[in-house]
Amino acid sequence: MKKKNPLKQQVHEAILACQDKKAEQVTVLELEKDTGAFTDYFVMCSGTNPRQIQAIADAVDERLETLGLRPTHTEGYNQAEWVLLDYVDFVVHVFSEKARAYYDLERLWKSAKKLEPSELTAPARRRVTMPGARPARRKKHAS
Repeated sequence: MKKKNPLKQQVHEAILACQDKKAEQVTVLELEKDTGAFTDYFVMCSGTNPRQIQAIADAVDERLETLGLRPTHTEGYNQAEWVLLDYVDFVVHVFSEKARAYYDLERLWKSAKKLEPSELTAPARRRVTMPGARPARRKKHAS
């Protein structure tokens, strides 16, 4: 039986929060452990204006707080050009279009594996039966 990965679920929740606020170009980078990376994942997205960028950051913060997660560090919220929310095992970057093009983290971390947000969704649960268990019998109804 495959164990749930809470980290992937947390990253997925961050992605959903970004998408709820209509973030553009949502991208996930899975960073390789042997590259000196300080985290496992980057979640990156863009907003079209400072208010949307702050709204996306607020949505991520609020959604992850319901899971008991708080960022250990936040940067750039007031300027709203590049908001960084550091959750240790993953970092959420919310960029303006201009800042995203300028810093180009996808190029800077080109050795990272680019994932589609859908790759972090939890697979559908399958019914598991214990070895030797008998299937449940249906009751016959009198006609």
